[in-house]
Amino acid sequence: MSDNFAAAGLLLAFAIVLPIVVMTVVHWLAPHKPHKEKLTTYECGNLPIGKAWIGFKINYFLYALVFAAFSVESIFLYPWALMYRKLGTYALVEMFIFMIILIIGFGYAWKRGALKWM
Repeated sequence: MSDNFAAAGLLLAFAIVLPIVVMTVVHWLAPHKPHKEKLTTYECGNLPIGKAWIGFKINYFLYALVFAAFSVESIFLYPWALMYRKLGTYALVEMFIFMIILIIGFGYAWKRGALKWM
C-alpha cells in the first residue's frame, strides 16, 4: 500500500518540478530583444481599429457548453460498448438510465434555445 503512495508522491513531485525546470531553461536560452513593434497589441503591422473588448452573444458560449457536455458524456458509451457482454443486463439498465438523463438534458437545452445558432 505504501508503494502506491510513494509512486503517487513521486509522480506529483515530478509534475510540479518538470514545468518549473522547463520554464527556467527556456527563460535562460530564449532571446530577449524587446522592441516597440513587438510590444504592441498586434504584430501584423496594422493598427487596431476600435476596442479590443467587444460583446459576443451568449448563445455562442451556451452552444459550446452544451456541445462540450454532450461530447464528454458520449465518450462514456465507448467503454460500455466494449464491455457490454461481460457486464450483462445490469449494465444495459444503467446505460438506459444514462441515456434517458442525456435525452432529458438535450430536450431542456433545446427548449431553452441553447441550440439555436443565431
